[in-house]
Amino acid sequence: MYARPDHDDLPPSGPPSFRNLVAVFGKIGLLSFGGPAAQIALMHRELVDEHRWLDERRFLSALSFCMLLPGPEAMQLATYAGWRLHGVRGGLAAGLLFIAPGAALVLALSILYGALGHTPTMAALFVGVKAAVLAIVLQALIRVGHRALKGSTDWLVAAAAFIAIFFFNLPFPLVIAGAAAAGYFLSSGAPPETAAPLPSVMPAQTARTLLLWLAIWIVPLLLVAVVFGSDHVLSQLAWFFSKLAVVTFGGAYAILAYMAQAVVSGYGWLTPGEMLDGLGLAETTNGPLILVTEFVGYIAALRAGGIALGIAGALVTLWATFPPSFMCIFVGAPYVERLTHSPRLASSLRMVTAAVVGVIANLSLWFALHVLFTRIDEVHVGPLRLFVPQPSSLDPVALTLSALAVVLIFGLRRSIVETLAVCAGAALIWLSLA
Repeated sequence: MYARPDHDDLPPSGPPSFRNLVAVFGKIGLLSFGGPAAQIALMHRELVDEHRWLDERRFLSALSFCMLLPGPEAMQLATYAGWRLHGVRGGLAAGLLFIAPGAALVLALSILYGALGHTPTMAALFVGVKAAVLAIVLQALIRVGHRALKGSTDWLVAAAAFIAIFFFNLPFPLVIAGAAAAGYFLSSGAPPETAAPLPSVMPAQTARTLLLWLAIWIVPLLLVAVVFGSDHVLSQLAWFFSKLAVVTFGGAYAILAYMAQAVVSGYGWLTPGEMLDGLGLAETTNGPLILVTEFVGYIAALRAGGIALGIAGALVTLWATFPPSFMCIFVGAPYVERLTHSPRLASSLRMVTAAVVGVIANLSLWFALHVLFTRIDEVHVGPLRLFVPQPSSLDPVALTLSALAVVLIFGLRRSIVETLAVCAGAALIWLSLA
């Protein structure tokens, strides 16, 4: 394992105590609603603006690095920040605290869903929370864009990334690779501004860390297959979601279509309606959106053997999904500083950061359409893909609650918790009056 990095180049506030780190990342984990855009903005506010534990350059460089990795980028960013501040134990604490509250809530709601199905009360709550999340995502887009887009080139790259994904449906890895290549070849070659010495990195340490985390990830899943047999639902969940964990470039949205098709048509674990309910559940809870896999694991195992096996299915799915993300950070984090010290690689990371803004804009618009309209047609005109909402399907309740959330976030500057609570409460009041 790598030792804790030096703190000489941290902002003036200095490194936090481990107790403070746990407290802040516990807060982040509890408030991490709204998907990656809102989660990244929340971390920026806590780590850069309020506590000054990371500076702007290091935060954005780490974000660009995490966007290049498979897995949930916001969770990996939290893990990197924890590692940066308190080494491996800080990374583990930050990453686990980012995941645990959402995972516990998704499991509880999955159990409730398995027992009761889709109830009007849950549906109303989802409408209220989604409306609040929409405002939170818009706030995140504005904040991240303001800090990441410094010149005309950055704006052009962000716009190109948005157009490439939203209108041309290009694969996320291709968009990020294009931005990185553009930054590399357009670099002036001038060294980036820095005063900090490069951290020492030894290949032998990297190899040991890689092997350790491969064992942590794979051995328990192999034991599941040995104990239950390769045809058991737990073994199938372990195998499928292990494969999924290493191809989730661009976050959960990039692989949702593939996952939905596989679990519905391939394995027959869920119906199409249940898959959509699971996605809605994950979108409206805290934590990474990839926690939708926990819902799938629970429902699939529930049908094979009841609640106890369902809980086991959820835990197996979580184990298959998240250790690879810790592995990527602990193996790659010591090299982030070296990447930012290379002029061409630093330029690549800057262009990737700009492209990330375009990706967040794509997710924001996609989410807004699906919150406000109940029917959206996908129209193809040559290479163009257009999302065309049906005007008659506009949800007046969602529109009203979204407007309320915008007023609370931007006008009254209320907190995320207050906004979520008010919108969820308003949705329940609407249900009681309907």
